[in-house]
Amino acid sequence: MTAETRDDAEAVTVPSGTSLWRRIDRGDLTRTLFVAVCAAGVALGLTWPWPVVPVLALVGLVVGYWPIATEAFEDIRHRRMSMELSMLIAIVAAAAIGEWATSLVITAFVLAAEILEDLSMDRGRDALTDLMSFLPEAVRVHRNNGVTEVPLTEVPLTEVVEGDVVVVVPGGRIPVDGTVVVGESTADQSRITGEPLPVDIAVGNEVFAGSVNQVGAVEVRAERVGTDSSYGRIIAAVKEAQSSEPPVQRLADRLAAWLVYLALFGAAITFLVTRDLTSTISVVVVAGACGIAAGTPLAVLAAIARIARSGAFVKSGAHLEALSTVDTVVFDKTGTLTTGAPDVVDVRVVEGITDDGLLVLAAAAESYSEHPLGQGVVDHARAQGLSIGPCDDFSYLPGRGVTAKVAGKAVAAGNLALVPDAPETIDGQGTATAVHVGVDGEYAGTILLADTLREGAGAAVAELHRRGLRTMIITGDQEATARAIAAELGIDDVRAGLLPDEKLAAIDAERALGHRLAMVGDGVNDAPALARAQVGIAMGSGTDIARESSDIVLISSDIHDLVRTVHVARRARRIVMFNFVGTIAVDLVGMVLAAVGLLSPVLAAFIHVGSETAFILNSARLIPGRRR
Repeated sequence: MTAETRDDAEAVTVPSGTSLWRRIDRGDLTRTLFVAVCAAGVALGLTWPWPVVPVLALVGLVVGYWPIATEAFEDIRHRRMSMELSMLIAIVAAAAIGEWATSLVITAFVLAAEILEDLSMDRGRDALTDLMSFLPEAVRVHRNNGVTEVPLTEVPLTEVVEGDVVVVVPGGRIPVDGTVVVGESTADQSRITGEPLPVDIAVGNEVFAGSVNQVGAVEVRAERVGTDSSYGRIIAAVKEAQSSEPPVQRLADRLAAWLVYLALFGAAITFLVTRDLTSTISVVVVAGACGIAAGTPLAVLAAIARIARSGAFVKSGAHLEALSTVDTVVFDKTGTLTTGAPDVVDVRVVEGITDDGLLVLAAAAESYSEHPLGQGVVDHARAQGLSIGPCDDFSYLPGRGVTAKVAGKAVAAGNLALVPDAPETIDGQGTATAVHVGVDGEYAGTILLADTLREGAGAAVAELHRRGLRTMIITGDQEATARAIAAELGIDDVRAGLLPDEKLAAIDAERALGHRLAMVGDGVNDAPALARAQVGIAMGSGTDIARESSDIVLISSDIHDLVRTVHVARRARRIVMFNFVGTIAVDLVGMVLAAVGLLSPVLAAFIHVGSETAFILNSARLIPGRRR
């Protein structure tokens, strides 16, 4: 099938989930069956009225010849060699020497192969169709800053804007990225994050477009809508990937043309040496390149769809191909390998005060603070289920900490300058930051906070190592902190204290050594390095500029999604390479056997269709299964 025919096929939309039988074009199926019946009739001796030129054969060829001739003519007009053109030559040559049954069988095989190719590509495009049809067409919204007394308005999804409050009923599909402002429920986010288990959502939790609300009604304030939402970016990425042509596809198209030229050249040599038209036709017929010409884009599209199901999206087939060849994964630290927010890792108290008691006092005093350390204490106390009371006389002292009255007690939380009787060093502190707490002028304890590793980061890095990939960290953070994180993850190569231009220089130095890099980051300072690496990978929780500068986005910011994406990219490459080598081997062996007279044209046609069917189905193994 030519590139233009593939484009035309892509313009025809088939409802997702349609049965295999209903997908087949009735005209194509009828034409193929009619030609097959004509071939059987001629083979059984129905040669009326002239055995030399049977009417049944002529009618069958005219019916089957038309679509093949049309595509071949387009190829000639665009000066492009294709399998249709070589098959047309074989069909005409077989008919010219009176091999009518052979000519009809070849025609039927070519028509059947194109039906199979269309079906395989349809299944690949199903992943995109399934994505595009998932979100609701209309939604119910509040449009008065979320005041629930305002009547609900039903509007098309395309008219929802940032700030609208969208009502999602149980079983409904969440149409926007946003924050829950009313209600609580559980949500199936597997289409976006790849997480198979539902997650609990309540007021203040972030939700993604494309998730399914399960048990309770919730109201979500829209923050990203349409193409800006996580789901919209996935759809846009898959569309772009479908329309783009990666280098391996251009190689596949060139290889397909070379194989056709080789078959025609081999046929000419065969005829000059043997003067046997039957063997000459068999040489042309046996060579098949559709397995790579159609199998390659199918593998790329299916791989990108499979990755999208795992919680990441690849912006084009070229980036997928580049990822399959990387040998080194470079990580930023903060916000990539770590959560990017300080969390309580230990609590030290003096005699007479409990850990929870110290946390309650410190969290109450920090409740008005906007400092990340203060917010870390508050978040940890809430996560422990502790009740945080109000505070009075709150005061923020820059460079020192905060003071406040909590339950009648004077509480100070900060550094040594604010709590001078706190110990200067804390056993086992390591790289953690100390928040000392004083109560009524006396030291009460210390809360240690650190930027903690993302859940599963260690296992993900270990899996990358198992797959033979180098890993390294480049970060602007302090050397001691970076090395502590690297040691915990088993990463030996660490470059710390780097400014954005120094990160860029580190990427250039690795590339100069011949390494192929994937850079994973999340911040503004990572954007230049993301753009310079062979593949830039951004965390979904990162900045807009990081996501725009990258080639792949991990929507849920789960490092395991990176491992899965690398696995699928490498698997796609292996499948494409297997198709390349297999097609060349089958064609060369087939042409030799045909040239020496061991393959009849009918057997050659069977090998042609059988081999390309096998290679197309090999690519189809990447197509993700349909979700219930």
